Amino acid sequence: MVSVSILTLFALGLSASVVLAVASRVFYVREDPRVEAVLDALPGANCGGCGFAGCEGYAVAVVNDPDIPANKCCAGGAAISIAVGELTGKTVADAEPLFALRRCDKLGGQVGLRYDYQGMPSCAAVSSMRGGTDSCAFSCLGYGDCVQVCPFDAMHLEEGLVVVDTTRCTGCGTCVSVCPRGVLQLAPLRARVGVICNTRDKLRAVSDVCKVGCIKCLRCIKACPAKAVSLEDDRIVIDHKLCLSYGEECAFACVASCGRDIFRRKTGADMLCEHCSGHIPADAAYPEEAVAGR
Repeated sequence: MVSVSILTLFALGLSASVVLAVASRVFYVREDPRVEAVLDALPGANCGGCGFAGCEGYAVAVVNDPDIPANKCCAGGAAISIAVGELTGKTVADAEPLFALRRCDKLGGQVGLRYDYQGMPSCAAVSSMRGGTDSCAFSCLGYGDCVQVCPFDAMHLEEGLVVVDTTRCTGCGTCVSVCPRGVLQLAPLRARVGVICNTRDKLRAVSDVCKVGCIKCLRCIKACPAKAVSLEDDRIVIDHKLCLSYGEECAFACVASCGRDIFRRKTGADMLCEHCSGHIPADAAYPEEAVAGR
């Protein structure tokens, strides 16, 4: 009786293996060998900066879809783009290197705390509780959700503010997607100036809680000769393409026109306001013609 059961199970197993072997032959999908070659060329960070779930997803797409460009890998840079282009036979266009810009200077603005938080150290958790701990409802909360998800170890915290190492940052945008307040944004690595304020409030609602917050006076918009500064969704934004194409002839009129220091000149890897240290009024830090935007 036992031997019959064993033989029956053996026969069933053998039959199943034959069926699986035949099915694997019938339903086999031949994969383009270039997919594996592209995957080997990619850095393997799986950061998602290309817009796909990971490196394998991008490798499959760039090989099989003629509309997917070869320069989507922000982590690999120009060298990887050229390699992918050669493997796929696609022309490689120059991609603008990006970095994560923090739109907040709550330390310089001396932003206070509304209450002492003792819960989970997470920006997402804090932002959901009574508008967050900071007196500014749009500030960097500083619990490091972005630091934890950065696949390139390009971020760290200093005194409750996230600091971005632009030598490591690839502009993948992973940090941008997890920031509950939209403090982080991607900007060109060669940007000449950045906006270091995220508030959507204006006038007294800003000045009462932050010494360097944007009060929406709009002087910067009037001063910019390149028309690169505008107000979008109640925030001052810079069209970096227009700004860069205009060049330095503007004498950084936006920086000069702002008495709240929300515009910072990019010096090396940092956004710094060289002439506005200590929050000197714009008309004292710059010549009159620069403040007027002439």
